[in-house]
Amino acid sequence: MTARKYILEVQPQIPASLIQLEELANNLLYSWDRQVRGLFYRLDPQLWESCGHNPKLFLRRIEQEKLENAAQDAVFVQDYKKVLSSYNSYMQVIDQSHCSPYINCDVDLISYSCAEFGLYESFPIYSGGLGILAGDYCKAISDLSMPFVAVGILYRQGYFHQAIDANGHQIAHYIPSNFEDLPISPAKNSDGEEIEINLQVCKRNIQLKVWIAKIGHIELLLLDSDIPANSSDDQRITYQLYGGNSTNRLLQEIILGIGGVRAKRALGLNPTVWHINEGHAAFQVLERCRELVCDQNIDFYSAMEAVAANTVFTTHTPVAAGHDIFDTALIEQHFADYAEELGITLADFLKLGRSPMREDGFNMTALALRCSRIHNGVSRIHGSMASSMEQYIWPQIPIAENPIRYITNGIHVPTFLADEWVNYFDNQLGGGWRQELLNEKFWEFIDTIPDYAFWSRRQSLKSKMFEAMIERVIRQHRRNGYSESQIRRLTRNLKPQGADVLTIGFARRFATYKRATLIFSDRDRLARLLGNPEQPMIILFAGKAHPNDKPGQELIRQICNVAKEPEFEGKIIFIENYDISVARKLVSGVDVWLNNPEYPLEASGTSGQKAGINGVINLSVLDGWWAEGYNGENGWAITPHGSSYTPEFRDKEEANELMDVLEQEVVPLFYDRDSRGYSPGWIEKSKASMKSLIPRFNSQRMAMDYARDAYAPAINHGIRLSENNFENARQLSLWKKQVRSNWDKVSISRIDTANCKITKGTPLVVEIAIELSGLSPQDIRVDCQFELELQIDEHTQECEPYDCQTLRYVNTMEDGRALYSLSTIPKQGGLQSYRIRCYPYHKNLSHAFELGCMLWVE
Repeated sequence: MTARKYILEVQPQIPASLIQLEELANNLLYSWDRQVRGLFYRLDPQLWESCGHNPKLFLRRIEQEKLENAAQDAVFVQDYKKVLSSYNSYMQVIDQSHCSPYINCDVDLISYSCAEFGLYESFPIYSGGLGILAGDYCKAISDLSMPFVAVGILYRQGYFHQAIDANGHQIAHYIPSNFEDLPISPAKNSDGEEIEINLQVCKRNIQLKVWIAKIGHIELLLLDSDIPANSSDDQRITYQLYGGNSTNRLLQEIILGIGGVRAKRALGLNPTVWHINEGHAAFQVLERCRELVCDQNIDFYSAMEAVAANTVFTTHTPVAAGHDIFDTALIEQHFADYAEELGITLADFLKLGRSPMREDGFNMTALALRCSRIHNGVSRIHGSMASSMEQYIWPQIPIAENPIRYITNGIHVPTFLADEWVNYFDNQLGGGWRQELLNEKFWEFIDTIPDYAFWSRRQSLKSKMFEAMIERVIRQHRRNGYSESQIRRLTRNLKPQGADVLTIGFARRFATYKRATLIFSDRDRLARLLGNPEQPMIILFAGKAHPNDKPGQELIRQICNVAKEPEFEGKIIFIENYDISVARKLVSGVDVWLNNPEYPLEASGTSGQKAGINGVINLSVLDGWWAEGYNGENGWAITPHGSSYTPEFRDKEEANELMDVLEQEVVPLFYDRDSRGYSPGWIEKSKASMKSLIPRFNSQRMAMDYARDAYAPAINHGIRLSENNFENARQLSLWKKQVRSNWDKVSISRIDTANCKITKGTPLVVEIAIELSGLSPQDIRVDCQFELELQIDEHTQECEPYDCQTLRYVNTMEDGRALYSLSTIPKQGGLQSYRIRCYPYHKNLSHAFELGCMLWVE
C-alpha cells in the first residue's frame, strides 16, 4: 500500500522592516533592475535558482530564519534601503519630456494589444521574438513615462519547456503556471469588485476574468477564461499559448480583440490611440465599430473610418505562414450575430478579411490593414516586403508609395546589457547614462574605455556564460545517460577558466528559413577551422522549433548528431531550453553572433542587437535590422541573394562567403594578439559594435519613433474624424463610397503635344483632360512626377524620382471633361523623364493613397 503524500508550504512572515520586498516582487520592474533581483538572490542563492528566479514564489518559500537574519544584517538592510530609494524614485518621478512634444500626456492614452509578452523567464506568457519585442517595448514605454495600457492573454501553459534526448530529438514539456506564483492581481472596479467581462459567441456566454501585471509605471491587462463560470471547453480557451485547433485559436483572438476592448471599458479607460501588434488582436477594430454603431447611431462604414483613424497596425512577418487565416465557415459560425450588430451582411463582413493568400479564408492581417490608417513593418527591408505582400489592399498604387512604412525594432538596453557593463558605466558616468539612450554622440565615450579594461570585461562575461552553460549541458547529458568521460569530452571547451577560445553563438527560433545548418555546408572545411589547436573555435547553438514544425526539429537533430562526431566533439554544442535567462548569458558572453536567414525573410531580428550592445560582434546576412545597423566597422556582412537566384545557388554562395569571412577575417583578427594578450583590432570592432548599436537600436528610440510617426498622427486624425458627432467620418465614408462606385469609369489623357526637348529655363507645359464620371474636380488630384534617368552601366538604366508637381484645375471643357494644367521649369537639367497620374483626394484622408486608386497617362 502506497502512503498518500500531502504537500505543505510553510510560508514565512516577512519582517516589517523588509515588508516592501512584497511590492518589489509584484512589479515587473525587477525584470530589468538587477539590483532588485540581487536582493532576493542574496537572501538565498540556491532557493532563487530552484524557484526559477521568481520573486513572488521565492518569498513564499524562504526560511523565516533567513529573513530574520537579513533584517538584522546592517549591510543587507543598507542595500535594501538603497534599492528601495531607487525604486521609489523611479515610480514617483514621472519624466514625460521625451514624449510630450507628440502626446498630450494628461489626455492621451495608448492602447497596445499583443498575443504574447516576453517580460521575464518566470512569467511564461511568451514564445519568442514577438513576445520579447512586446515586453521590451512595454519596459521602454515605462522608462519614458508614456500614458499606456497593454492587453494580452493569461495562459496557464506558456510556451513549452524543451528537452533534447540522446538522439537529438526535441521533447516538448508543458508546465502549467500557478497564478499565485505570478506577479499579477485581479483587476477591480472603483467599488473594489473584481472585474469580469462577458462575450457572446455562438449563442453562448464566455466570462473572462481580468488580471493586472505592473510593469514599472504601466499596466498590462491579461484576460483569463479559466474560471468556474465557464464550461470546461471554454475554460480551456486561454489555457495554452497558441494552443488547440483553429477554432480555439479563433476564440483566443476574439478574446484578445473584442475582450480586450471590453476590459478597458470596464476599467473606465478610453484610449486615444489603439496599437495592434500583429494581426491576432485585429477583432478589436470591429468591437470599437460596434460601440459606435450602437452608441452613436452611425452606420458601420462611418464607424470604421472613425475607428481606423486612430488605429496603428504593426505587421511582423514576411512569411506567409505567419499570417492567421481562418476558414470562412468558421468565421460565419462565430460572427453571424455579430455582423448583425454591426449592421452589415455576413458577406460584407467576410470582405473585410479577404486576401489573395487564400480566397476562401479570412485573413487577420487584411482585416487589420483595412481597418487601420497607420501601418508599419519592423525594418526598412521588411517595410518594403510588407508593402509588396499586402499591395492587394491598394491595387493601383506603386508598391514603394503605398501606406505601409517601417519602424525598426529595438531592444531594452537595461534588460540585456550585462552587469559588467552596467556597473562600469555607473562607476564611470553615474546613473545618468540611462537618460542618454537616444543620444548617439554620447556613446562615443565607448572609445575612451582602456583596451585592457574592455577586454577584461568581455572575458569575464564569457567565463560567466561558460559557467552557466556547462551546468545546463552536463545536466542534459547525464539525463540522457552519457558517461562521465563522454561528458568531459563534450564540455572540455566550456571551462570558465578557458575563456580564450573564440566562441560563435547562434540562438533563435528554429525555423527553416533561418538556416541554422548553413555553416555545415562544407563539413571538411568547418572541421579544419574548428580543429586548429593554435586558433581554437567553438559554436554554441540554442533555440526551439515549434512543436508542429517537423523540418525545424530536424535541424536541431542534425546539429546534435554532428556535435557527436569525433571531429566536432566539444566544439559544437547545443544548449536546450532557450529562454530569456539563457539569452541574457549568450548574447553577452559569446564573441561573435551568427545569423544567416534567407533574404528577405528576416523581418527584423533583435538577438543580434542584444549581442551587439554587449560588445559581441555580428556576422550576419544583410537582412532585417542588420541591413541598417552594419556600417563596415562594427561587424561582418554576408551578401544576400534574393529571389532571382535559385535556393541551391544562394545557399552555396552565402555558405562560401560565411566560411571565407570566418577563416580569413574573424579567426585571424581574434587571435592577432599583442604583447598584452589581446587583439587591438578585435577590441576596436567590438567597441564600434557597442557605440553604434546602443543609441540606434534600443526600444526607447523605437518608442519615440512610434510616438512621432504613428501615435501623434493617429491622435490628430482620430480627433478630426470624431468632430461634430463624427460628421467628418460620415462625410468621408460617403465620399469613399462615391469614388469607389465611379472610379472604374474615370479616365485620364494628355491633350497637349509632348516636347522631348526644352532649353534650360524654359517652362514645361502639361495639359490633362479627365473624364470625372460623376466626381467633382476637387475629388481628383493630378501629379506630374519627375525622374532622373541614370545610366548605371551599359546594360542597366535606373530612374530616380526627384520632384512631384501638382497640376491646377482650370475649367470644364466643352466635352464635359475637366482640364488640369501645369507650367513648371524642371529643377534638374539633363536626361530625365516625367509621368502624369491622378488619384482621389479628400482633406480628411490619413494617407493620400489610402483608397488604392490611381490612373496614369498611358
